[in-house]
Amino acid sequence: MTSVYLTSPGYLLGEIEQDHYEIPGFAARTREYGMRPDARLWGWDKVRRTEKSLEELVVDTGKTIIDSADVDFLVLCSTRFPGDAHTHGEFMETIMNGLGLDCAFLGLTLNRCTNLVSGLGVAEAFVRTGKYRNVLVITADRSTTETARIENFALFSDGAAGCLVTARPGDYEILGSASAQDAQALDWGNEISADLSREVNDILLAPRGLAPGDLAGLLHSNLYIPIVVMKERLAGFSPAQLDTANTARIGHCFAADPLINLADRRTEPGGYYLLAASVPGSRTAMLLRKTPPRP
Repeated sequence: MTSVYLTSPGYLLGEIEQDHYEIPGFAARTREYGMRPDARLWGWDKVRRTEKSLEELVVDTGKTIIDSADVDFLVLCSTRFPGDAHTHGEFMETIMNGLGLDCAFLGLTLNRCTNLVSGLGVAEAFVRTGKYRNVLVITADRSTTETARIENFALFSDGAAGCLVTARPGDYEILGSASAQDAQALDWGNEISADLSREVNDILLAPRGLAPGDLAGLLHSNLYIPIVVMKERLAGFSPAQLDTANTARIGHCFAADPLINLADRRTEPGGYYLLAASVPGSRTAMLLRKTPPRP
Protein backbone atom coordinates (compact mmCIF):
# COMPACT_ATOMS: atom_id res chain seq x y z
CA MET A 1 0.00 0.00 0.00
CA THR A 2 1.13 3.55 -0.74
CA SER A 3 2.49 5.67 2.11
CA VAL A 4 0.36 8.76 2.70
CA TYR A 5 1.33 12.18 4.02
CA LEU A 6 -0.43 15.27 5.31
CA THR A 7 1.31 18.44 4.27
CA SER A 8 0.84 22.24 4.28
CA PRO A 9 -1.83 22.58 6.97
CA GLY A 10 -3.22 26.09 6.91
CA TYR A 11 -6.25 28.08 7.93
CA LEU A 12 -8.12 31.34 7.54
CA LEU A 13 -10.12 33.01 10.32
CA GLY A 14 -12.93 35.50 10.00
CA GLU A 15 -11.46 38.94 9.42
CA ILE A 16 -13.48 40.66 12.19
CA GLU A 17 -12.44 39.96 15.79
CA GLN A 18 -14.81 40.65 18.66
CA ASP A 19 -14.96 39.99 22.39
CA HIS A 20 -17.31 37.28 23.59
CA TYR A 21 -19.52 39.72 25.49
CA GLU A 22 -20.15 41.60 22.24
CA ILE A 23 -22.02 38.62 20.77
CA PRO A 24 -25.71 39.62 20.52
CA GLY A 25 -27.70 37.93 23.27
CA PHE A 26 -24.60 36.59 25.02
CA ALA A 27 -25.71 37.33 28.60
CA ALA A 28 -29.22 35.99 28.00
CA ARG A 29 -27.88 32.77 26.50
CA THR A 30 -25.50 32.12 29.40
CA ARG A 31 -28.38 32.61 31.83
CA GLU A 32 -30.53 30.26 29.76
CA TYR A 33 -27.81 27.60 29.97
CA GLY A 34 -27.18 28.25 33.68
CA MET A 35 -23.51 29.04 33.04
CA ARG A 36 -21.49 30.86 35.68
CA PRO A 37 -20.23 34.19 34.24
CA ASP A 38 -16.54 33.29 34.57
CA ALA A 39 -14.59 33.70 31.33
CA ARG A 40 -11.51 31.89 32.69
CA LEU A 41 -13.54 28.81 33.59
CA TRP A 42 -15.05 28.32 30.14
CA GLY A 43 -12.31 29.81 27.96
CA TRP A 44 -14.48 32.69 26.77
CA ASP A 45 -12.50 35.46 25.09
CA LYS A 46 -12.42 36.22 21.37
CA VAL A 47 -14.45 35.06 18.38
CA ARG A 48 -14.04 35.76 14.68
CA ARG A 49 -16.74 36.57 12.17
CA THR A 50 -16.57 37.11 8.44
CA GLU A 51 -18.41 39.05 5.81
CA LYS A 52 -17.04 36.70 3.15
CA SER A 53 -19.18 34.09 1.46
CA LEU A 54 -18.47 30.41 2.05
CA GLU A 55 -17.03 30.22 -1.47
CA GLU A 56 -14.57 33.00 -0.67
CA LEU A 57 -13.48 31.30 2.55
CA VAL A 58 -12.80 28.07 0.65
CA VAL A 59 -10.92 29.70 -2.21
CA ASP A 60 -8.82 32.01 -0.05
CA THR A 61 -7.83 29.11 2.22
CA GLY A 62 -7.08 26.76 -0.67
CA LYS A 63 -4.78 29.28 -2.29
CA THR A 64 -2.56 29.26 0.81
CA ILE A 65 -2.19 25.48 0.60
CA ILE A 66 -1.82 24.16 -2.92
CA ASP A 67 0.53 26.56 -4.73
CA SER A 68 1.87 24.41 -7.58
CA ALA A 69 0.59 21.08 -6.27
CA ASP A 70 -1.00 18.90 -8.92
CA VAL A 71 -4.36 18.35 -7.20
CA ASP A 72 -6.39 15.53 -8.70
CA PHE A 73 -9.29 15.45 -6.20
CA LEU A 74 -11.02 17.87 -3.82
CA VAL A 75 -12.80 16.93 -0.59
CA LEU A 76 -14.89 19.88 0.58
CA CYS A 77 -16.44 19.83 4.06
CA SER A 78 -19.00 22.12 5.65
CA THR A 79 -21.66 21.87 8.31
CA ARG A 80 -24.06 23.65 5.95
CA PHE A 81 -23.65 24.10 2.20
CA PRO A 82 -25.70 27.05 0.94
CA GLY A 83 -28.67 26.55 -1.32
CA ASP A 84 -29.81 23.24 -2.76
CA ALA A 85 -29.37 21.05 -5.84
CA HIS A 86 -30.39 23.96 -8.07
CA THR A 87 -27.52 26.16 -6.84
CA HIS A 88 -24.80 23.69 -5.85
CA GLY A 89 -23.44 23.49 -9.40
CA GLU A 90 -22.80 27.24 -9.53
CA PHE A 91 -21.40 27.09 -5.98
CA MET A 92 -18.82 24.47 -6.95
CA GLU A 93 -18.05 26.16 -10.28
CA THR A 94 -17.11 29.31 -8.37
CA ILE A 95 -14.83 27.34 -6.05
CA MET A 96 -13.16 25.26 -8.74
CA ASN A 97 -12.51 28.29 -10.92
CA GLY A 98 -11.25 30.27 -7.95
CA LEU A 99 -8.78 27.52 -7.05
CA GLY A 100 -7.81 26.86 -10.67
CA LEU A 101 -8.85 23.21 -10.39
CA ASP A 102 -10.33 20.89 -12.98
CA CYS A 103 -10.82 17.62 -11.09
CA ALA A 104 -13.45 15.50 -9.41
CA PHE A 105 -14.74 16.54 -5.98
CA LEU A 106 -16.75 15.28 -3.01
CA GLY A 107 -18.88 17.25 -0.54
CA LEU A 108 -19.07 16.07 3.06
CA THR A 109 -21.49 17.54 5.61
CA LEU A 110 -23.49 15.12 7.81
CA ASN A 111 -20.62 14.42 10.22
CA ARG A 112 -21.04 17.84 11.81
CA CYS A 113 -17.90 19.05 13.61
CA THR A 114 -16.05 15.83 12.75
CA ASN A 115 -16.43 16.69 9.04
CA LEU A 116 -12.79 17.66 8.51
CA VAL A 117 -11.19 14.67 10.22
CA SER A 118 -13.71 12.41 8.44
CA GLY A 119 -12.81 14.06 5.13
CA LEU A 120 -9.12 13.54 5.82
CA GLY A 121 -9.86 9.84 6.31
CA VAL A 122 -11.58 9.71 2.92
CA ALA A 123 -8.60 11.43 1.31
CA GLU A 124 -6.20 9.02 3.02
CA ALA A 125 -8.11 6.03 1.64
CA PHE A 126 -8.07 7.47 -1.89
CA VAL A 127 -4.32 8.07 -1.81
CA ARG A 128 -3.38 4.85 -0.02
CA THR A 129 -5.21 2.73 -2.58
CA GLY A 130 -3.67 4.64 -5.48
CA LYS A 131 -6.94 6.11 -6.79
CA TYR A 132 -5.55 9.65 -6.45
CA ARG A 133 -2.14 11.05 -5.56
CA ASN A 134 -2.84 14.57 -4.32
CA VAL A 135 -6.13 15.30 -2.55
CA LEU A 136 -6.94 18.79 -1.35
CA VAL A 137 -9.12 18.76 1.79
CA ILE A 138 -10.82 21.97 2.95
CA THR A 139 -13.47 22.69 5.55
CA ALA A 140 -15.25 26.04 5.84
CA ASP A 141 -18.11 27.31 7.97
CA ARG A 142 -19.73 30.51 9.10
CA SER A 143 -22.39 31.08 11.71
CA THR A 144 -25.90 31.49 10.33
CA THR A 145 -26.75 34.26 12.83
CA GLU A 146 -24.78 36.15 15.45
CA THR A 147 -26.90 34.79 18.30
CA ALA A 148 -26.08 31.24 17.11
CA ARG A 149 -22.42 31.79 18.06
CA ILE A 150 -22.99 30.70 21.65
CA GLU A 151 -23.97 27.18 22.62
CA ASN A 152 -23.65 25.40 25.94
CA PHE A 153 -20.46 23.66 24.77
CA ALA A 154 -18.59 26.29 22.68
CA LEU A 155 -18.36 29.79 21.22
CA PHE A 156 -18.37 29.58 17.42
CA SER A 157 -16.05 31.47 15.05
CA ASP A 158 -16.19 31.68 11.27
CA GLY A 159 -13.23 30.20 9.47
CA ALA A 160 -11.73 27.55 7.21
CA ALA A 161 -8.82 25.14 7.26
CA GLY A 162 -7.24 22.71 4.85
CA CYS A 163 -4.24 20.68 3.81
CA LEU A 164 -2.96 18.39 1.09
CA VAL A 165 -3.13 14.61 1.52
CA THR A 166 -0.54 13.20 -0.82
CA ALA A 167 1.63 10.26 -1.83
CA ARG A 168 4.65 12.57 -1.84
CA PRO A 169 6.67 12.75 1.40
CA GLY A 170 5.44 15.70 3.41
CA ASP A 171 5.15 17.24 6.86
CA TYR A 172 3.40 14.30 8.58
CA GLU A 173 3.03 10.65 7.71
CA ILE A 174 -0.55 9.48 8.10
CA LEU A 175 -0.44 6.19 10.01
CA GLY A 176 -4.17 5.60 10.03
CA SER A 177 -7.63 6.95 10.76
CA ALA A 178 -10.62 5.54 12.59
CA SER A 179 -14.05 6.39 13.89
CA ALA A 180 -16.54 4.97 16.39
CA GLN A 181 -20.28 5.62 16.56
CA ASP A 182 -23.23 5.07 18.85
CA ALA A 183 -26.29 5.53 16.65
CA GLN A 184 -28.53 5.84 19.72
CA ALA A 185 -26.59 8.88 20.98
CA LEU A 186 -26.34 11.02 17.82
CA ASP A 187 -29.01 13.48 18.90
CA TRP A 188 -27.74 17.04 19.51
CA GLY A 189 -28.85 16.96 23.16
CA ASN A 190 -26.48 14.14 24.18
CA GLU A 191 -22.94 14.56 25.53
CA ILE A 192 -19.78 13.63 23.68
CA SER A 193 -18.51 10.22 24.76
CA ALA A 194 -15.17 9.32 26.32
CA ASP A 195 -16.06 5.65 25.69
CA LEU A 196 -16.06 6.26 21.92
CA SER A 197 -12.72 8.06 22.22
CA ARG A 198 -11.22 5.06 24.02
CA GLU A 199 -12.62 2.79 21.31
CA VAL A 200 -10.90 4.85 18.62
CA ASN A 201 -7.66 4.81 20.65
CA ASP A 202 -7.82 1.01 20.71
CA ILE A 203 -8.26 0.87 16.94
CA LEU A 204 -5.48 3.32 16.09
CA LEU A 205 -2.91 2.97 18.85
CA ALA A 206 -2.97 -0.57 20.23
CA PRO A 207 -1.99 -2.34 16.95
CA ARG A 208 1.07 -0.08 16.80
CA GLY A 209 2.09 -0.79 20.37
CA LEU A 210 1.14 2.72 21.45
CA ALA A 211 -0.87 4.03 24.39
CA PRO A 212 -2.45 7.48 24.70
CA GLY A 213 0.45 8.59 26.89
CA ASP A 214 2.92 7.91 24.06
CA LEU A 215 1.49 10.72 21.93
CA ALA A 216 3.35 14.02 21.79
CA GLY A 217 0.08 15.87 21.46
CA LEU A 218 -3.68 15.68 20.97
CA LEU A 219 -5.16 18.16 18.50
CA HIS A 220 -8.78 18.36 19.62
CA SER A 221 -11.83 20.54 19.12
CA ASN A 222 -11.93 23.91 20.89
CA LEU A 223 -14.88 23.18 23.15
CA TYR A 224 -15.28 24.83 26.54
CA ILE A 225 -12.24 24.00 28.63
CA PRO A 226 -14.00 22.01 31.43
CA ILE A 227 -15.72 19.84 28.82
CA VAL A 228 -12.71 19.06 26.65
CA VAL A 229 -10.37 18.51 29.61
CA MET A 230 -12.78 16.17 31.39
CA LYS A 231 -13.70 14.13 28.31
CA GLU A 232 -10.15 13.80 26.94
CA ARG A 233 -8.72 12.88 30.34
CA LEU A 234 -11.39 10.19 30.66
CA ALA A 235 -10.23 8.97 27.23
CA GLY A 236 -6.72 8.47 28.63
CA PHE A 237 -4.92 11.71 27.74
CA SER A 238 -2.94 13.84 30.18
CA PRO A 239 -3.27 17.63 30.64
CA ALA A 240 0.20 18.06 29.13
CA GLN A 241 -1.03 16.54 25.84
CA LEU A 242 -3.91 19.00 25.54
CA ASP A 243 -3.61 22.54 24.23
CA THR A 244 -6.53 24.80 25.08
CA ALA A 245 -4.93 28.14 24.14
CA ASN A 246 -7.00 28.45 20.96
CA THR A 247 -10.23 28.01 22.90
CA ALA A 248 -9.82 31.56 24.17
CA ARG A 249 -7.95 32.95 21.18
CA ILE A 250 -10.38 31.94 18.43
CA GLY A 251 -13.16 29.79 19.90
CA HIS A 252 -14.65 26.80 18.08
CA CYS A 253 -14.27 26.98 14.28
CA PHE A 254 -16.70 24.15 13.61
CA ALA A 255 -14.76 21.19 12.10
CA ALA A 256 -11.55 23.14 11.47
CA ASP A 257 -10.17 23.12 15.04
CA PRO A 258 -7.90 20.03 14.93
CA LEU A 259 -6.07 21.24 11.83
CA ILE A 260 -5.85 24.81 13.13
CA ASN A 261 -4.34 23.49 16.35
CA LEU A 262 -1.87 21.34 14.39
CA ALA A 263 -0.81 24.30 12.26
CA ASP A 264 -0.22 26.39 15.39
CA ARG A 265 1.68 23.73 17.34
CA ARG A 266 5.44 23.31 17.38
CA THR A 267 5.83 19.61 16.63
CA GLU A 268 8.78 17.31 17.24
CA PRO A 269 10.32 15.13 14.47
CA GLY A 270 9.27 11.53 15.05
CA GLY A 271 6.53 12.57 17.45
CA TYR A 272 3.07 11.04 17.27
CA TYR A 273 0.07 13.39 17.07
CA LEU A 274 -3.64 12.66 17.03
CA LEU A 275 -6.16 14.81 15.17
CA ALA A 276 -9.46 14.14 16.91
CA ALA A 277 -13.01 15.48 16.99
CA SER A 278 -16.12 14.39 18.85
CA VAL A 279 -19.82 15.12 18.53
CA PRO A 280 -22.64 13.35 20.36
CA GLY A 281 -22.59 9.75 19.20
CA SER A 282 -19.39 9.90 17.15
CA ARG A 283 -15.60 10.19 17.49
CA THR A 284 -13.20 10.45 14.56
CA ALA A 285 -9.40 10.60 14.67
CA MET A 286 -6.28 10.43 12.53
CA LEU A 287 -2.84 9.35 13.75
CA LEU A 288 0.15 11.29 12.42
CA ARG A 289 3.89 11.01 12.83
CA LYS A 290 6.01 14.11 12.24
CA THR A 291 8.49 13.32 9.49
CA PRO A 292 12.14 14.06 10.28
CA PRO A 293 13.88 16.74 8.21
CA ARG A 294 15.46 15.50 5.03
CA PRO A 295 19.27 15.21 5.07
